[in-house]
Amino acid sequence: MRMLQPVDSAAAAVRTWPTVALVRWDRFFEDLEDQLASEEEAERAALDTEAERLRFARLSLQERLTALSRDASVEIALDLVDGSVVTGPVAAVGPDWVAVDAGAPSRGAVLVPFAAIESIGMPHADILRSARGAAPGRLQERMTLGFVLRDLVRRRVPVTVRSAAGRDYRGTIDRAASDHLDLALHDAGAPRRSDLVTGHRLLPFAAIVAVRLESPVPLV
Repeated sequence: MRMLQPVDSAAAAVRTWPTVALVRWDRFFEDLEDQLASEEEAERAALDTEAERLRFARLSLQERLTALSRDASVEIALDLVDGSVVTGPVAAVGPDWVAVDAGAPSRGAVLVPFAAIESIGMPHADILRSARGAAPGRLQERMTLGFVLRDLVRRRVPVTVRSAAGRDYRGTIDRAASDHLDLALHDAGAPRRSDLVTGHRLLPFAAIVAVRLESPVPLV
């Protein structure tokens, strides 16, 4: 009769452990890699969030409105300090003003100083779009409210100036200084002739809520 040889448990373990140990170490390293990747992703997200906060902190209203001016289908609603509302797509933007195309075929845009805006309404998707911002052109950066008004003087564009008190002054801007303008009053549609002028007004920029151009002329 052949005798069975006792199994050497130590020898069996030597033959078995390398494979088991290899599998376990592979899983261990995979877990470490996954954990490291998760930590790196969390750190990257934190850095991106902080970078986004810093970027947004430097964003100006001009940059947000400039982003919206690139798409004529985007309409905004300007709630002004006198209680009136101006709606339409953004036609042009300066460092301290925005022009809205009010949709009147025979008229131009409505020029609104930033200081006269109480709030701006738009769909949430456009809010997010504006948050990306857009850099204004070099000319736009220099086109302050006074700059644009002096250009209207040169072109002799008839306007309707709305004051913070809700009064409308129709006429032609004769002069535009650093913080105020001189307006010759005359009927809408009438030329600026001395015999048709009914009076004159000196209007501080701070009192102006909106300037409607009574003829379609480009601002930029």
